Amino acid sequence: MIIKSSSYAVSAVKESQYPQDNLPEIALAGRSNVGKSSLINTFLKRKNLARTSSQPGKTQTLNFYLVNEEFYLVDVPGYGYAKVSQNKRQEFGQMIQDYLETRPNLKGLIILVDGRHEPTKDDIAMYNYAQYLNIPILVVCTKMDKIKKSQVNKTLAQLKKKLDLNYDHVTVLTFSSVTKLHVAELNNWIEDRVNE
Repeated sequence: MIIKSSSYAVSAVKESQYPQDNLPEIALAGRSNVGKSSLINTFLKRKNLARTSSQPGKTQTLNFYLVNEEFYLVDVPGYGYAKVSQNKRQEFGQMIQDYLETRPNLKGLIILVDGRHEPTKDDIAMYNYAQYLNIPILVVCTKMDKIKKSQVNKTLAQLKKKLDLNYDHVTVLTFSSVTKLHVAELNNWIEDRVNE
């Protein structure tokens, strides 16, 4: 897929605010500070379309980005950030749940996990929840430029064990927005989901 155009479309907290044009959507989920904005910008070949923040927990809405006038990337609020109040976290949880469970044009979910660390309880919960929803899943190990080449297999083995990965309908990619590792494969996965 060649990215010809991309733009921020809308931020939403409930269904009435979602885009109404019925285009396919690919959602991105991951804990705060895992690199969702960097992945979006790298994929779209843009510098600052999705705002990266030094302050985790900043995204508090579903942010829709229109790509090629053909589909949306949907950045959902990061989970697991301790400084966000319990009430706020429950609101985020409900917002994400409502979106993932009721959106008919959702074609796939990209779950980002930080390659430098073992998957957290929140990562495992999100993965199990996505399995339950029965939507195509892409697990992306981010920040791989910060990991020694000799540690990559260990990182993937840890991920496979912790998430109980079923490779039949789950794809796993290592990724770096710095070195552009596996950007083409990410592009192909998204294109396949959008065109299904």
